[in-house]
Amino acid sequence: MPQPIELHFWPTPNGWKISIALEEMDLPYELKPVAIGEGAQFKPEFLKISPNNRMPAIVDPNGPDGKPISVFESGAILQYLGRKTGQFYPKDERARVQVDEWLFWQMAGVGPMFGQASHFRNYAPKLVDDPVKIEYSVQRYNNEVNRLCGVLDRRLDGRDYVAGEYSIADMALYPWVKLAMLYGQDMAAFARVSAWLDRIAARPAVERGLAVGADLRRPPPEAGSEAAKLLFGQTAASIASAAASKQP
Repeated sequence: MPQPIELHFWPTPNGWKISIALEEMDLPYELKPVAIGEGAQFKPEFLKISPNNRMPAIVDPNGPDGKPISVFESGAILQYLGRKTGQFYPKDERARVQVDEWLFWQMAGVGPMFGQASHFRNYAPKLVDDPVKIEYSVQRYNNEVNRLCGVLDRRLDGRDYVAGEYSIADMALYPWVKLAMLYGQDMAAFARVSAWLDRIAARPAVERGLAVGADLRRPPPEAGSEAAKLLFGQTAASIASAAASKQP
């Protein structure tokens, strides 16, 4: 039996992308929680595999030529796992380009914009005593979430999945898009997206992947707390300081 892949993870949409993929591909894996509210992302051993001090990351003991390999950035991980297993990532170049287009669309657009919508709606009210600025930011990013849902809805016209067949692009998108209603979106306006969400939610591997780390969830940090500083106050200097403090 192959050694399990180490999944360095916290229960967020980016983390769930990889737990879903590992479940879909039937790959054995071992969960390595990265408690981002406690600064675990700055530990030297984690920075060696994820120099951007972000999860998820993986270590595959059975990498190329049988040698271990680490991979950070969720899109790169999905591509690696797709190549490794030959699943959900087509070898045909035209089909692969379509998957890559929508995977990168998620990485560059959906993830950052949905993430900002979540931040200003769910976190900023506890951190910033300025309702006017918060309301502008909420509206700004809610509008962008709405625009992106419209792009996805048009793409799904006549398709069950974003690149034709179910792929790593759908796995990347699903954990974010399923939260759109929490950012003020009326999903009745995006019937094709809603049907796509239902199709993916019905997959047993997706259900298992989303259940990973359920016991690790934490409430939003309070203003001034150490968790808030670790999550939202990062600069190059603060990261260097945090990393130094985690040295053994």
